[in-house]
Amino acid sequence: MRAPELAGDTWLNTGGKKIKLAELRGRIVLLDFWTSGCINCLHVLDELRPLEQEFADVLVTIGVHSPKFLHEGETAAIEAAVERYGVHHPVLNDPDMTNWQQYAVKAWPTLVVVDPEGYVVHVAAGEGHAEALRRVVTELVASHEAKGTLRRGGSPYVPAEVESTELRFPSKAVVTAAGRVLVADTANHSIAEFASDAETLVRRFGSGERGAADGAFDVASFAEPSGLALLPEEVAEQVGYHLVVADTANHRLRGVDLRTGGVITVAGTGAQWRDGSDSGRALDVDLTSPWDVRWWDAAGGVVVAMAGNHTLGLFDPVAGTVSRFAGTTVEGLRDGKSTEAFLAQTSGLAVGRDRLWFVDAETSALRWIEPSGDDFTVYTAVGTDLFSFGHRDGKAAQALLQHPLGLAVLGDGSVAIADTYNGAIRRYDPASGEVSTLASGLAEPAGLVVTDAGVLVVETAAHRLRPLDASAAGQVDGEALAVRRPPTVLAPGALDFSVVFVPPPGERLDDRFGPSTRLEVSASPPGLLAEGQGSGTELTRTIKLAEGFGEGVLQVVAQAASCDSDAEHPACRVTRQDWGVPIRIDPDGERSLRLVMAGNPAT
Repeated sequence: MRAPELAGDTWLNTGGKKIKLAELRGRIVLLDFWTSGCINCLHVLDELRPLEQEFADVLVTIGVHSPKFLHEGETAAIEAAVERYGVHHPVLNDPDMTNWQQYAVKAWPTLVVVDPEGYVVHVAAGEGHAEALRRVVTELVASHEAKGTLRRGGSPYVPAEVESTELRFPSKAVVTAAGRVLVADTANHSIAEFASDAETLVRRFGSGERGAADGAFDVASFAEPSGLALLPEEVAEQVGYHLVVADTANHRLRGVDLRTGGVITVAGTGAQWRDGSDSGRALDVDLTSPWDVRWWDAAGGVVVAMAGNHTLGLFDPVAGTVSRFAGTTVEGLRDGKSTEAFLAQTSGLAVGRDRLWFVDAETSALRWIEPSGDDFTVYTAVGTDLFSFGHRDGKAAQALLQHPLGLAVLGDGSVAIADTYNGAIRRYDPASGEVSTLASGLAEPAGLVVTDAGVLVVETAAHRLRPLDASAAGQVDGEALAVRRPPTVLAPGALDFSVVFVPPPGERLDDRFGPSTRLEVSASPPGLLAEGQGSGTELTRTIKLAEGFGEGVLQVVAQAASCDSDAEHPACRVTRQDWGVPIRIDPDGERSLRLVMAGNPAT
């Protein structure tokens, strides 16, 4: 199919110029449909960097920012995200999801390859497609060079000016026993230590350059560090470090000795988890975007908000192990036994008297986990599903948040929530079940920390710490909002369902040790599916929608393993994608549903 022309007036990283696909004839164009709050989209940004470098003279990458949340559609928010995550290609704001619909996109992230003659030749949803894209682009370069339709040239990318500030997009903070304030200075790739006034910079851990080097405080490097956790003194003495850092973009946990300033890697291989075991010897286990960390006595270790696969992990620094603590890797909101609960990009943790509180960013939810006999159970205080959000106070069952990233337990046992995309600090009172607003008008608050002097807010997009001013606290009765993404209209009853995966050039499905594909389907509400739920190895099945439902969400997880076709020792890769497909049921709707994980749209 001919690639539809891009629609929209707000471009970033172009020096103010609008870009037309027609002007890029002769070049290979890669469209990255993303949104800044989606962890899988952030993974893809990292995957694309080597590809953009390798094919700099023939490939033009354009980010099409199609927001899930209302805040993400604001130009200032996109500008901040582009800087924070080091996006070095043009980005088009698609607030009404016009381009999303023109390209029939159904998931964040989705990658679309347009050939030099302006035709869509490859579509891939999810992450893990870097090698496949390299092969597709290599093949396009060869074929179009032979045809004479390839044009080489520079990039239309124009870097924006960046303001210099002491902190740059800080995310979380903790306070030491001596009153020092440690801050994850995310975009400066370091940990900043302030005096007890939270203003006087004492020292930094990390060189400030993006990297993964261990060593002395001025040699070691981090990549977008986020969460920080202090170990109990007796544990710190045993392991030789005091601070655990969620080194998010490195997919590692790091340990910092606050006496010497030395930094070591304590968990993670540096490779991102795709499939298989996420438990074992800490340095042998792949992690995926650890976003926050917190020591919890009840769990006997450091709980890790593993945002990248929607789980909670448990790191035991003494034993040197990592294990799955809660979640199934299915993105959603389902309470119950910890190993069966659905989580959704957990991004903030806080320890209460008898429970561990956490916020799930993608379901805009405040939740907690507590011991239950020999196990743990997950509960939800605020939040309903993947697509509902807003700014509404009152009873928790009706209250709404918008992509919260941080929280803290206050002295009275209530929970302060960094309601990031609402620019607010909210309060949940477990005793009354009420939600209120303590402060608003903040620039993407993402962390909170309680000090002897009060509560400090990590105001991420303002690049600072600030005391919480609750003098204007009150109630907000905002309307319920929903993702602008249009629902898929399906007919009631039985449907043909399929996920398309075509291995890239030079690869085949890896069936040497059994089936190479896996498909898991569930729904919200759970009763929406009368038949077809559960896991299997085939990428096609019949599903049946139950009677009595008008709408809901199909939750789909698909993965496929593929290997080099002709190599003696083939390299193999796992491709994985999660879909949360909002559906509306109508007698005139479609009687089949087809999702593309990878392949030519014509197949």
